Amino acid sequence: MGNLTIRNLDDRIIEQLKVQAKQHHRSLEGEIRHLLTRQVDRLGRIVDFRERTRKLASLTTGTRQTDSVNLLREDRDR
Repeated sequence: MGNLTIRNLDDRIIEQLKVQAKQHHRSLEGEIRHLLTRQVDRLGRIVDFRERTRKLASLTTGTRQTDSVNLLREDRDR
């Protein structure tokens, strides 16, 4: 595993991270590791989601789409 050094981080941010770490029963390093991992994983899921929706949309290219409002109204009228 690699190491990371962050310079010139505002003291206020460090104090807030320490408070968060204590609340989550983690060390400051553990809290920062958790936050960074969570953020990167989240961004990866967003990219994956966008790619899957783009592929799905390409399957219906040229097909006329019905407005979902109309479908809901038809269903309620039954």
